[in-house]
Amino acid sequence: MKKVLIATEKPFAPVAIKDIKDIFDLAGYECLLLEKYTDKQQLIEAVAEVDGLIVRSDKIDDAVMAAAPNLKIIVRAGAGYDNIDLAAATAHGIVVMNTPGQNANAVAELVIGLLIYTIRNQFDGSAGTELMGKKLGLMAFGAVAQNLGRIAKGMGMDISSYSPLNRPQKIIDAGYHVHESLEALFHYNDIVSLHIPATPQTKGMIGYEAIMQMKKGAILVNSARKEIIDEAGLLKAMTERTDLRYVTDLKLDAHEEAIEKLGKRYVFTPKKMGAQTAEANINAGIAAAQQIVDFIENGVKTFQVNH
Repeated sequence: MKKVLIATEKPFAPVAIKDIKDIFDLAGYECLLLEKYTDKQQLIEAVAEVDGLIVRSDKIDDAVMAAAPNLKIIVRAGAGYDNIDLAAATAHGIVVMNTPGQNANAVAELVIGLLIYTIRNQFDGSAGTELMGKKLGLMAFGAVAQNLGRIAKGMGMDISSYSPLNRPQKIIDAGYHVHESLEALFHYNDIVSLHIPATPQTKGMIGYEAIMQMKKGAILVNSARKEIIDEAGLLKAMTERTDLRYVTDLKLDAHEEAIEKLGKRYVFTPKKMGAQTAEANINAGIAAAQQIVDFIENGVKTFQVNH
């Protein structure tokens, strides 16, 4: 009997666990559960005999993979997969997949919520502003950005995008303006929302020069990965530009310094909240389970991210 482990420091919702287990029961697989573990050794021991592994933001490195001789596939229930050592997975002959798009609406709705909270002065009773009529620039045009554009368009915002992956036709087909450069995106928009993964090419990509291009009173939003921000550059730019605000679902490493220097211009969630909805939990969990079964039974590799 094939064995699949769901290993999550931050657990799925109970209803998602039930749906995942139903998929594995139907396939004749044994489903194991490791939740809220506090030590890496617990994870290493739990993977010893499994064929498949579902994780969320859990760190999966060479040591974990080496402890799992039967492991054939790891699925990250979510879009980002920088928590998994892809090179090590490839060396061990393990396929790594993500579940793109399953959390996208949840993240997009969170961005809108944070923006409303920010422009209404964090609900302190003073007069704020509205999103309607504002220019929203999307950096990249994947699933989250597309959902954010859909919602923002319905709120009367002017949408544009710059895609480092060269997807101008998708942007055009959605009816949005295409920017030719990062500088143009930052210069044109009242709000810039980041939707790029953390890769060797993008880490530290957004820093002093880009932020200093922003319009007066502009807002930078990051619901993607904190590694894409050059924190020293961000703090320098926002110290010089006291009209700017930074809104994020990922607290800075220099969190206390940011609070001290930026005050209420630094808006953050206490914990990462992007995918924390019941619907996103269920969607990503079901997708992960189905992908494992499809791969083991039929060799389907549609969402493989390592090679």
